[in-house]
Amino acid sequence: MNFGEGNSIFVKKAEVMVITRQDQNIIIQTNGSINMEAVQKVIDYINILEITAQNRGTEEQAAELAHQIDKKWWSENKHHFVP
Repeated sequence: MNFGEGNSIFVKKAEVMVITRQDQNIIIQTNGSINMEAVQKVIDYINILEITAQNRGTEEQAAELAHQIDKKWWSENKHHFVP
């Protein structure tokens, strides 16, 4: 992997992807053979990293939110598991 000008990354081995940055945008260029589902997973992961980096919540708030989500999910899906 080589770093080109303008914060670009060029993948030399397969030559299928070029990643560049323009202002606040990251641009990924690739050929049609890339697995778009895998690309979406990477983008989702990056979005999660950005969201968590901005998190100002406490552990207690996170635990309470998780509890509320679990409680809501169970109330909406209980009928799938309990006759």
